[in-house]
Amino acid sequence: MGWFSSQKAEQASAATRNDRQRCWESRDLYFDCLDRAGVLKAGEEGNVCTKEKRAYETNCAKSWIDYFNKRRILAVQQKDMLAQAQSQARGVK
Repeated sequence: MGWFSSQKAEQASAATRNDRQRCWESRDLYFDCLDRAGVLKAGEEGNVCTKEKRAYETNCAKSWIDYFNKRRILAVQQKDMLAQAQSQARGVK
């Protein structure tokens, strides 16, 4: 949309408490399904979690989905690094 366009910009409404709760519940169900399927990166599950993925994408804003998916990978990486550090610390004692 340009500066001189006659169309009005669509404004995204702020998420209500119920919207956020629905999003988080959908995310949790989708991520649980990914865990059961042994998939780390969302979107690489094939046809396994289609129902959960559809609910997740319907109930959450795109920016939230991007954030949650990146956070999922980072959390696993942090968990692995922490386990490795603890293992190395036990080896030093």
